[in-house]
Amino acid sequence: MLGTLLMDSKSVVDMIEASSGVHFSGFHMDGLESRNIETGQPTTSSTESMYKQPFVIGVAGGAASGKTTVCDMIIQQLHDQRVVLVNQDSFYHNLTKEELTRVYEYNFDHPDAFDTEQLLSAMEKLRHGQAVDVPNYDFKSYKNDVFPPRRVNPSDVIILEGILVFHDPRVRDLMNMKIFVDTDADVRLARRIRRDTVEKSRDISTVLDQYSKFVKPAFDDFILPTKKYADIIIPRGGDNHVAVDLIVQHIRTKLGQHDLCKIYPNLYVIQSTFQIRGMHTLIRDSQTTKHDFVFYADRLIRLVVEHGLGHLPFTEKQVTTPTGSVYTGVDFCKRLCGVSIIRSGESMENALRACCKGIKIGKILIHREGDNGKQLIYEKLPQDISKRHVLLLDPILGTGNSAVQAISLLISKGVPECNIIFLNLISAPQGVHVVCKKFPRIKIVTSEIEIGLNEDFRVVPGMGEFGDRYFGTDDDEQPVVTPKKLIN
Repeated sequence: MLGTLLMDSKSVVDMIEASSGVHFSGFHMDGLESRNIETGQPTTSSTESMYKQPFVIGVAGGAASGKTTVCDMIIQQLHDQRVVLVNQDSFYHNLTKEELTRVYEYNFDHPDAFDTEQLLSAMEKLRHGQAVDVPNYDFKSYKNDVFPPRRVNPSDVIILEGILVFHDPRVRDLMNMKIFVDTDADVRLARRIRRDTVEKSRDISTVLDQYSKFVKPAFDDFILPTKKYADIIIPRGGDNHVAVDLIVQHIRTKLGQHDLCKIYPNLYVIQSTFQIRGMHTLIRDSQTTKHDFVFYADRLIRLVVEHGLGHLPFTEKQVTTPTGSVYTGVDFCKRLCGVSIIRSGESMENALRACCKGIKIGKILIHREGDNGKQLIYEKLPQDISKRHVLLLDPILGTGNSAVQAISLLISKGVPECNIIFLNLISAPQGVHVVCKKFPRIKIVTSEIEIGLNEDFRVVPGMGEFGDRYFGTDDDEQPVVTPKKLIN
């Protein structure tokens, strides 16, 4: 769970410590694709494969909190992506004749003021690759048919902005990321007075009266309670440039992963949170000590292993609880083993043992230098490995050559391709393409997709030589590998 994230934090450690509160969940990929990722079910519909699910961002907060400014900053920084903005204000109900006669008694900040069904219809069409006509609400006549509607085309990113976009759970479920702009009440009131008196030519006494009767009570009753649904809280709104920069960076990462997961339904990227991003920041930092590197790498490895285990087959099982009741659950896969690619893969063994008591672990040693990761040096595998599901362990998927060699060996030993789950911390797109094209039925579980490979075929941004950093060695102090050490 992602706690209250204070974007003013100056270090990654502060960021991680700040996420220990109780209010907010982590980043959600709640669209169709992400639900398939979490449940381990690949997308099968031919219709779904014809379009790319957009990344939907919800931006909520009180009136005059700076939501529009935040949206504009995100759109400006995502200039290389197609982004559209949908305002909840466009979906106000038309006022009746009776309501128009006492318009200043009408509460525009109440959930009932919005046509949520029309909003849901428009968002569903956009998510399914269809253009929509969004009403152009006129705040002078309080009608949505005075001006022609605004044509909105499907895009890579959809930003849905409004004071109550988190209120209806059906609208929330459409969002991949939920942002709450948190601005001091006095600042919001001052902005509202300035806006309504200058832009709408309203009398200040009318503005204050409406604020005290409707705006403030509605904020306390309907808007503020939705803050608990936010993945990210931005203090000070558009003035918080650090927060917006982090959000845009995260969106870019998720968009890149989104494309690869669409191409390869058996590629699973674990759900990203600022906890995970913070741990990645620490283990990627060249100045991080060995102790901290091992500590945070172990945490990430455990998350990847747990997620990988979730893709194993299961059988239904009923048990009797201490209260005498019957609980219907599932039974874990029994025929299982791990195989680590020496030497970095051995760093993932402890996490696997911690999750699977008494699990057998085999070893594969592949020469990574001079032969482009293709020379098999040594292997020691369980004799009955062909009857087991295999968790292949290697922290980094780079060119994919070593992975292909290891997977080919497992298949030659009789392991069905669909029984192999490849677990790693980071994957380069080139390696994903190589492995998934050659072995389309294996599953890959990773925590982040990288930018790519440099001219030396190293993963970038990467985290350096993982084995050297984890085991505290360097290129001049490679350990001597003996068969006795290899046999588990």
